[in-house]
Amino acid sequence: MVASQLRIPSILRTTVRTCQTGVIRPPRWAARPRFVVRPGPAQEEVMAQTGSLTVTGTGVVSGIAYAPVRRVQPRPQLPTGGTIDEGEQQAEIDHFAEAIVAVQNNLLERAEHATGNAAQVLRATAELTADRGLSRSVRKLIKQNETAEWAVVQAVDNLVTQFERLGGLYAERTTDLKDIRDRVVAELRGEPTPGVPEPTEPIVLVAEDLAPADTAGLDPELTVALVTEAGGKTSHTAIIARQLGIPCIVGTGKAIRRIKNDTTVLVDGAAGTVVANPDPDKAAAAVAESADYLNRVRSWRGPGRTSDGYGVELLANVGSGEAAAKAAAGQSEGVGLFRTELCFLSAPVEPGIDDQAAIYRSVLEPYAGRGGHTHVVIRTLDAGSDKPLAFANLETEENPALGVRGLRLATDNPDLLAHQLDAIAVARKGLDIDVWVMAPMVATVPEAREFAGACRDRGLWPGVMVEVPAVALNADQVLAEVEFFSIGTNDLTQYTMASDRLSPHLAALNDPWQPAVLRLIQMAAQAGLRANKPVGVCGEAAADPLLACVLAGLGVTSLSMAAPALPAVGVRLGDVTIEQCRQAACGALAAPDAVSAKARAAAILGG
Repeated sequence: MVASQLRIPSILRTTVRTCQTGVIRPPRWAARPRFVVRPGPAQEEVMAQTGSLTVTGTGVVSGIAYAPVRRVQPRPQLPTGGTIDEGEQQAEIDHFAEAIVAVQNNLLERAEHATGNAAQVLRATAELTADRGLSRSVRKLIKQNETAEWAVVQAVDNLVTQFERLGGLYAERTTDLKDIRDRVVAELRGEPTPGVPEPTEPIVLVAEDLAPADTAGLDPELTVALVTEAGGKTSHTAIIARQLGIPCIVGTGKAIRRIKNDTTVLVDGAAGTVVANPDPDKAAAAVAESADYLNRVRSWRGPGRTSDGYGVELLANVGSGEAAAKAAAGQSEGVGLFRTELCFLSAPVEPGIDDQAAIYRSVLEPYAGRGGHTHVVIRTLDAGSDKPLAFANLETEENPALGVRGLRLATDNPDLLAHQLDAIAVARKGLDIDVWVMAPMVATVPEAREFAGACRDRGLWPGVMVEVPAVALNADQVLAEVEFFSIGTNDLTQYTMASDRLSPHLAALNDPWQPAVLRLIQMAAQAGLRANKPVGVCGEAAADPLLACVLAGLGVTSLSMAAPALPAVGVRLGDVTIEQCRQAACGALAAPDAVSAKARAAAILGG
């Protein structure tokens, strides 16, 4: 089956793009980060307490929070069957229609009281609730004498299966569909709406997983930390927590259920620990210790450099001209990743060269005229059967992560790449800025050579992403063909560790602290040093302040991340020397596993 022919609710395409690209932005008060990168003496004393229950997960946003646990309203117990008489069909259809309207109105009412992109997410979820294709499937099942509840479960679960088969962005959004299913089933039964509580005092929000509709409009003054059983470093929960600047731990599994509602906990996002019933005085001291660090983060101004003056460029990942303008107004020294596929995912036909050029120029202009070596790195189209294009003939694949994606699209669709490079060349005309262009999913020297030639023909500075381990293993030869590397740690990790980065069961494997992943990063970075060519990191690893120091020690020359994460990384780099970073890198490389690698680095760098 061709991916573009698969029946997918159109609104989910919007939801996928919105959540994946970080368009959901926090209100102004969310810009106040609550990061604590390393525990001080008071925090260590709390963690060392005996008799306190400690649950461990994957820390994805550093920080300390101390508050009682509140859980999301429980999800309804889903039916496993249910039939009606033929004469009851119309009444059941009417009951379903009323439930859809009620759920949609509830979401729209919340949207009215939300602001900015939180309201946008709620409206998008409301629209998804009333998707015609989904409603049609439910009505069809009811006409086969299924109950409305059972019909909803079957219809949504069928759609979830399709999305999981597509993988990638669609697989990540199955949480949205399950959330809609649960809301409708609860409404059909007259049960309370599942979802997040509305606190009047600070809480630590604990859930199995969180959907966009759950987290839209969260107030970080009241929801001071997020902890989930499922999820990974790139999950929706992690993205929201980074934007809100609150500590976040994912992938605890069912162990977090041992901590009951209303239990006061101390959350350490850096360590990935939740301590139940800590000593109140010691916990308060741990929180108080972060005040100085928080002030330093808030007041930090670039550029990125270590305490002994070794420069590490700190760049922003952006997905639009608006995001680039905001990043440029902050502390970013340039753009390390502009995701161009956002221009394509919703387009019924390929955008023309002028249309593409206008979008690219909107990203370049905020950084133009800065002088020096300010640059914007544009990634060419990163799409595949998990991110299908209406105008590209992409077959549905069993394993899209290893399929026809990234630069491989150009094999059957050469004009897509040619037109995109033409548009980038048009966009840069008349602007005083360096424009670098990189290709994703490169695996061989000939691929790099051909891409570099196409870029140079248009006066563009070519590079490739290091996502496929083969490129790191063959780094000297590949780098000889291009001008720079950019390491995508998210995909490099999942390919190296053979672990689907969307699987909550493999979160421990899918960790950039894995020594094997660090070894590949070192190979790429050292090739850059030998060739005197820059090697950056643009994956989630760059936003981890402790890991950022290790990456610098491995030889990485720039770090690119979501703009709100830049100050914490800048402060952390400024606390250490480059020699300390190199020693920490050596310690991490010699470790047997990710946990040990992080611990060894922390012992050297202090935290």
